Amino acid sequence: MGLGAGYWKGVVCTWEDILHGLEVDGQRYMCITRPRRFGKSVAANMLGAFLGKAFDSEGLFRDLAVSRCENYRKHLNQHHVIFIDFSRVPRDCGSYEQYIARIQEGINLELAEAYPEFKLDCTDAVWDNFGTVFEKTGERFVFVMDEWDAVFHMDFISGEKQQAYLLFLKNLLKDQVYVEFTYMTGVLPIAKYSSGSELNMFMEYDMIEMERFGNYFGFTEAEVDTLFDNYLKTTKNPKIAREDLRIWYDGYYTASGERMYNPRSIVCALINNQLANYWTGSGPYDEIYFYIKNNINAIRDDLVLMAAGEGVEICVRNYCAVSMELRTKDEIYSAMVIYGLLTYKGGEVFIPNKELMDKFRELLMNKEEMGYVYRLANESKRTFL
Repeated sequence: MGLGAGYWKGVVCTWEDILHGLEVDGQRYMCITRPRRFGKSVAANMLGAFLGKAFDSEGLFRDLAVSRCENYRKHLNQHHVIFIDFSRVPRDCGSYEQYIARIQEGINLELAEAYPEFKLDCTDAVWDNFGTVFEKTGERFVFVMDEWDAVFHMDFISGEKQQAYLLFLKNLLKDQVYVEFTYMTGVLPIAKYSSGSELNMFMEYDMIEMERFGNYFGFTEAEVDTLFDNYLKTTKNPKIAREDLRIWYDGYYTASGERMYNPRSIVCALINNQLANYWTGSGPYDEIYFYIKNNINAIRDDLVLMAAGEGVEICVRNYCAVSMELRTKDEIYSAMVIYGLLTYKGGEVFIPNKELMDKFRELLMNKEEMGYVYRLANESKRTFL
């Protein structure tokens, strides 16, 4: 139904800001962290398509906002781009060694194919081969790296191997002359993973504290208006009202206080012509329960307040998202904000919209561990109307 152009509208504008950072501020390392389904991968794919030499993407961009940027022609398909999706794993992968070998071998094979005259050894470290190419040609590379933190969710990767992975990224990127620019995305805060200086070259832009790029990930009110108008024009029997979209999918906040809609849910609802829960995980409320299970007694009253539409005061701590042993209320709620299960504004956390409110209420009414909250909810469902 033609939603694609509307979806890309805000994402493409990101590149103008990135160009400014690269050319004016000299910013070579940039990391965007957002909850999943907020357009990070779309933006990463777009940047790769825009910059990379491998494919003529003029047809994709000539009618979009980025084509009006001052340096549009200077950068369109003019760079060597290395694109890595860290969420992809080899078949039957059971170790960190298998996982990282696939990445290194893939890069080395591409370099060897692109520069056959140098007879690169595909068993060498990738940074050595990149160094050889730069030494002989002076050519530099743009690294677009999606879901950099995926390895921290893989059961077969231990804490020791996580440190090995950080060292891999450091060796590949930090202070390397062949790196022209690195754009990286993830859910979790990059700075808090590194106990030393492995990745301190990155400028990180999150949704809680950093205002820059805030309106490029998630849909603004105006963007949803545009998509909804298109939906009305192209859908034979529209079943969704504009106010429905606000109730179901609005309610997130940028660091500057601007309200944002969940982009994936908006697109799915309009394409399917149906309001539904498109965002949360496979279980009805298991994902929410994962974060609260270690300290139910301390937060169950807060959950009742939030299920009634109230906010709960917290001190957000980005580092909490890396911990699998969330204990205090601040730790639990901070992690839930970073993962997008709660939203944060003015020192308080809230359940952002109906899409998630339904899951919280379902949790309260079905988990016996919630104690008196469980009993109260089942005795009087008026609490949740």
